[in-house]
Amino acid sequence: MIRYAALVFALLAVIAIQMPSASYAITHVTTQVTLNTNTSATVREVFTVYITNSSASQYQADRAVFNLTLSTWQSIIGPGLTQHIINPKLGVYSFRLFPGPLTTTITGQQNAQIILSYNVQNVTRVNEIAPRVFFYTFNTNVFNFEHEISGQVLDPNTTLTISPPQGSIINNIYPVPDSPSNLITGNFTNVTSMSWYYQEPLSKFALSFTTRQSIQAEVLSFFTAAYAFLGIFTYVIIIAFVLFFILYTYLKVEK
Repeated sequence: MIRYAALVFALLAVIAIQMPSASYAITHVTTQVTLNTNTSATVREVFTVYITNSSASQYQADRAVFNLTLSTWQSIIGPGLTQHIINPKLGVYSFRLFPGPLTTTITGQQNAQIILSYNVQNVTRVNEIAPRVFFYTFNTNVFNFEHEISGQVLDPNTTLTISPPQGSIINNIYPVPDSPSNLITGNFTNVTSMSWYYQEPLSKFALSFTTRQSIQAEVLSFFTAAYAFLGIFTYVIIIAFVLFFILYTYLKVEK
């Protein structure tokens, strides 16, 4: 009997060694998604982490090592420290991880914020439905939240915030955001961001909006595309056109 008890304690010790995240607990996650007109998105995720007093010094030591990868931090904090917006085919780019300093509450609890910053491509799909008017739909395949039988839902203690491009007009949205409150009544005007709180179902998530491109932006987009296609010859063509216009104006005045 004593032998079996010793074996159980040995197994528990091994499990404890293999679970470095036991001294850490993610208490809240904020996922901020800023949509861009080129169908990409800039994502900023803030993970609030509770840290036991016995692990505070170890966290400080890990934080001082700037070249720790996301997988390394996952082995430290736990698998919950992950990207929640990701394109399965393209991944992410411009990824950065910022482990914040320790803070102490009035009750003596130790917390830290770990920030993930990255960009994702093809978060939306776009079609031009009229001259300089573009219709966008959100690509739900980029969600990487908790999976249940009914589909994805927001993880516990998680807030998802999506900000469409400036000046966008919301056409359709589901489920109705928890914030701002005016969206509950179907008032989609002057919306700069929308938030959903934890346990919100995402299996039937839908978001579409339209943007109107200014004439200046259209001209700039044209020359940008021309430069991408012709390279330095774009400037040669522009200079030649300006010189031709000046010469034409001069000859007309002379007559």
